[in-house]
Amino acid sequence: MNVKTTRTLGKLITLSLITSTMIHATNGDNLIAVGTKARGMGGTGIAVSHGAESGLGNAALITSVEGTEIGFGGTVFMPDIETTFNADMVNLPPQSSYKSDADLSMIPEVSIAHKIDNNWYIGIGMWGTAGMGTDYQDNDQNMSTGNAGNLRMVTNLQLMQFGVPIAYKTGGLSLAVTPVLQYGNLDINYVMPEGYQGLPSDMTVGAGLAQDFGFGYNLGIAYDFSANGVDGLTLGAVYKSSIEMNYDNQLTTAVGAMSLTLPNGDTLEQPEEYGVGIAYAMGQHTFAFDYKKIKWSDSKGYGDFGWNDSDVYAVGYEYTENEWTVRLGYNHADTAVAEIPGGDTNFGAAALNFFNLLGFPANAEDHYTVGASYEVTKAFSVDLAYVYADNTSDTFNTAGLMMGIDSVTTTHSEDSVSFQLAYKF
Repeated sequence: MNVKTTRTLGKLITLSLITSTMIHATNGDNLIAVGTKARGMGGTGIAVSHGAESGLGNAALITSVEGTEIGFGGTVFMPDIETTFNADMVNLPPQSSYKSDADLSMIPEVSIAHKIDNNWYIGIGMWGTAGMGTDYQDNDQNMSTGNAGNLRMVTNLQLMQFGVPIAYKTGGLSLAVTPVLQYGNLDINYVMPEGYQGLPSDMTVGAGLAQDFGFGYNLGIAYDFSANGVDGLTLGAVYKSSIEMNYDNQLTTAVGAMSLTLPNGDTLEQPEEYGVGIAYAMGQHTFAFDYKKIKWSDSKGYGDFGWNDSDVYAVGYEYTENEWTVRLGYNHADTAVAEIPGGDTNFGAAALNFFNLLGFPANAEDHYTVGASYEVTKAFSVDLAYVYADNTSDTFNTAGLMMGIDSVTTTHSEDSVSFQLAYKF
């Protein structure tokens, strides 16, 4: 990579970071995959190579690059989230249902991979990896008529990772390590209504936007069995370390207004994860399967909110004909957000149920994907993908809050379109 290319990448990363907005991710708060090709194949990418965009999924697979490859693109998210407070009919009239105004966002992705020699490969990239949030700030709120307005809550978490994948290949074996710098910002604010716990007037709760950087690493391995006489078969495995982030005053202010404390304060640690994959290419057809485990329960912050570990299963298919490639996929992740028992009488359990469903409804489970690529020239191609997250609805008990709100119901579905321009030289 020359100086001009490096400077151009820096400008793209800076512009993307400035212009990116809140995203909704789907495996907890993680994207099912970064990169348009992987998203079109259900998020599979542990054993099937997607060129430069494999730099974060499994960097051992950038060894498929024959020279230098650059990919630049992004994902447009269109989530549909609706939350209803189910009132105690003795104390309050029925509550209104509100849709979140955080229904359109954009997240960019830049990937570069370069073959140094027959053994060594290197890359650099910037990827939006995770995020979530809701926006009810324009809702009416009038507790005298029984309208809590979803507390006019606004939440916004954005995570972006910068990495330098380094891969080594010998025979059919590829190994890789990717040092990762993560940028994150978090904002939580809402309005406590007059009368709650004796408040004489509405009280706005929030500490403004908080930002932090954290460090981690990814490890990847892949083995191509072609050298052993089994053409087309590839196995892969990945490990991603946890990354600790601290968002000053965000979590403690948000839960402190409800008289709660969190064991890890304002720390919100992106969890470690590991996964394995298998891919088989047979002529024009490629089949792939991935399994990942995301350790939400062991991470600081998410564990405090009672998040569960997620088992993620992804299957993908790819068919190539001349200049065209068509992709299909399916992705299922066990929901990370589950109801905490005791919400009917226990204040703490009720408050956590309340925050999880109203502010951070990371409850999407099933995703259906389709994608395509067109090779305009041998050096330039265009990639597209569409992901649909099926509607998921959850109701958590919040009666222990003593606000007259027996439970909270959130329904959540998503549409997203990804695109990428790829250039090889």
